[in-house]
Amino acid sequence: MKEPKHIQKVLEETKDAVKEQDIVKLKKLSNQTIHSASIHQDIDSIMVAVIIYSLSKFLERTNYRKYPAWSPFFKSFLKHIDNAILSLKENKEEKFREEMKKIRASISKISGHFKKHVQDVFKKASINKASRIYEHGISMEKTAKLLGISMWELSEYAGQTGISDVNFNVTMPEKERIKLTINFFK
Repeated sequence: MKEPKHIQKVLEETKDAVKEQDIVKLKKLSNQTIHSASIHQDIDSIMVAVIIYSLSKFLERTNYRKYPAWSPFFKSFLKHIDNAILSLKENKEEKFREEMKKIRASISKISGHFKKHVQDVFKKASINKASRIYEHGISMEKTAKLLGISMWELSEYAGQTGISDVNFNVTMPEKERIKLTINFFK
């Protein structure tokens, strides 16, 4: 783990955002974590980003609350986040990883249609976060491997979002660059 204090802070802010039902803040926290994960290619940060993004999607889709499995699932989800924060405070990285895995494993305890919805949210969250890592310049193959998705899934999503169309070679016109340089040295 590259930045345990940062991850701890992000998880604490995640809990606050959940209490406030602040979906936008959750998505920002997830993106912030993905930026860090892209720099360090840290699987722990990636796991946190996917989980936070999934959490934002669960809160965004209020129809999930009608399922009887919602309340126990959501309480379990938050309990594991609390335990993960505590593990980081105590410098127990393996315990932290176990708590993150337990969040994903809690899906297996759900039955019926809700289970399918939850699995779908986690899968789409993984693909979304993979596209963000890819956007940061990590190869498609490495990104897909880091998130446990296929290159096909990632390329299909990246193609739809236009990430692959970004032209990094476009620069400021020559006259504007000269003007900017002259102003800089005045």
